[in-house]
Amino acid sequence: MGRAFEFRKERKMKRWAKMAKVFSRIGKDIVISIREGGSADPEANSKLRAVMQNAKAVNMPKDIVERAIKKASDKDTSDYKEVNFEGYGPYGIAIFVETATDNNNRTVANVRSYFSKNGGNLGTSGSVEFMFDRQCHFKIAKGELDVEELEFTLIDAGAEEVFAEEDSIMIYGEFSSFGSIQKDLEDQGIEIIESGFERIPKDTTSLNEEHEAEVDKLLEKLEEDEDVQNVYHTMR
Repeated sequence: MGRAFEFRKERKMKRWAKMAKVFSRIGKDIVISIREGGSADPEANSKLRAVMQNAKAVNMPKDIVERAIKKASDKDTSDYKEVNFEGYGPYGIAIFVETATDNNNRTVANVRSYFSKNGGNLGTSGSVEFMFDRQCHFKIAKGELDVEELEFTLIDAGAEEVFAEEDSIMIYGEFSSFGSIQKDLEDQGIEIIESGFERIPKDTTSLNEEHEAEVDKLLEKLEEDEDVQNVYHTMR
């Protein structure tokens, strides 16, 4: 079948693997949001409502969404706990890892192994968290909205940055402003395409191509783990 077929097959498998990872992450977010919010009804649970919007944005199959909701409602299933890890990769790159796990011992062992086998060191709680600003973000359809006017209306809700992309508008604010921005957008009848949280590095470090590849190897190992939800770092 030739090299071209093998290349396309490999690329397709990587894309499917990435999609499976995204679906798994959102599935855990659904379980956590229902357990924390106490309701499987998106109308009564703002956190679940936000997660369902994210599921829709990535075309997550309905049956996978329904399984996650059922799992959250099943008292006999294991609960996911959100656990964070902090450490340094090669060349002093700070790394912050967010996980959702039903087996903390497994997750700790895996994350520690990734760091130690790829030139890094797992640190203690608080060792690198201060190097990141935690923010919330929202993506909405651009449509006929005026960006400057929208920014003005969202300032009181906690929005700090509003800017347009090709066919959408991005809104950023402090972590604690998520609920108020979400409510303001919904009150205005603006559909939220997706939303979430990020850790933005306060400073970044540039590396040469060879050193960057070493750090990327560690980041890829972390991101591939089934328990890992998000990985943030200070490499430019």
